[in-house]
Amino acid sequence: MNAPTAGAADEEARVLVFSKTAGFRHDSIPDGVAAVKALGAANGFAVDATEDASVFHPRYLNKYDAVVFMSTTGDVLNDKQQHYFEEYIEEGGGYVGVHSASDTEYDWPFYGGLVGAYFRGHPAIQPATIKVEDRGNPATSHLGATWQRTDEWYNFRANPRSAVHVLAALDESSYSGGTMAGDHPIAWCQDYRGGRSFYTGLGHTKASYAEPAFLAHLLGGIRYATGESNADCRPENGYTPLFDGTSTAGWKQAGPGSFTLADGTLTSVGGLGMLWYEAKSFGSYSLKLDWKADGDSNSGVFVGFPASDDPWSAVNKGYEIQIDATDAPDRTTGAVYSFQSADIAARDAALNPPGEWNTYEIRVEGERLRVYLNGALVNDFTNTDPVRSLTDGYVGIQNHGANDKVSFRNVRVLELP
Repeated sequence: MNAPTAGAADEEARVLVFSKTAGFRHDSIPDGVAAVKALGAANGFAVDATEDASVFHPRYLNKYDAVVFMSTTGDVLNDKQQHYFEEYIEEGGGYVGVHSASDTEYDWPFYGGLVGAYFRGHPAIQPATIKVEDRGNPATSHLGATWQRTDEWYNFRANPRSAVHVLAALDESSYSGGTMAGDHPIAWCQDYRGGRSFYTGLGHTKASYAEPAFLAHLLGGIRYATGESNADCRPENGYTPLFDGTSTAGWKQAGPGSFTLADGTLTSVGGLGMLWYEAKSFGSYSLKLDWKADGDSNSGVFVGFPASDDPWSAVNKGYEIQIDATDAPDRTTGAVYSFQSADIAARDAALNPPGEWNTYEIRVEGERLRVYLNGALVNDFTNTDPVRSLTDGYVGIQNHGANDKVSFRNVRVLELP
């Protein structure tokens, strides 16, 4: 057996690229393998490559943080190898599927769930517009709201949206041959049976693997799958944008400072103030937003406060979900500021470092407030203060001070029964 050779020190993340084919073979596979090796060399993770399915055994799989299926096709693993790979995923392993990884193992239900959707067919290679739905994920945070590129655009046998977290979707009006009735996911991620899964339908052409934007997309998916970067990959449906990246209509600045708007992103300037959504108050809801802090910056998200042009009204009559990873436990990232610390161990495991995007879900039901950081529950708080109430109030984001730079994207809400 030609097993891959260990490539680096144990402390590095380790990735296995698997490119066996039992059907159509893409001539871009060597380019894809070389690209992942180059990404590893440039970003501090070890990469081994093989087409030998016998490495799907705990003796070898357990060396790796993620396995990349690089345009595999057909039945590439036998029953025992499938069983070992299932165990690997269930024990926390990562999976990355590239392009025809969805044209693989049609008779293996576990794999069908892991990849998210099976290939149905495709039109001719042509340009198309990709709509980027999640600009906080490491695989898509470098992109704009849309992405123009040329590839072979897969149609899938079923729409995976209800089971996965869609990162990007095709605009079927921008090309010919789409068959998914206008809702056409093309890249997604998910937490799957204990492991992490990322799939991209891109990558048919050799040119893809010399394209910086695609390489950054692939790198982000690998970093998520290995656990080097965290993301909220739970399915997300039914949310309404409060800030969609183009306009602050419905929002109002209270107090000093402001926010700049560029590249679909609000960035804090000066303070101590707050930009609040005055168009509507909320009772029972899930508020989601993506945020990024520069260095040791301070900010927060306010909920449950009365309408006011005084930012201190939000401090004194609402609750702040803090953003500041180095402050005291009751006023650090994930804390309900000055009331309840986050679960620090859970917070540390979920938090991305300064300069990288994070996602908050702030879920309010009655007087109960839960905080999820990149999909992980880090705080579960119940209001008992008669001066405050979470059952009806407004939401806002803080601009803390001259030395604090925190950015926000994709603020959206789902009202709950």
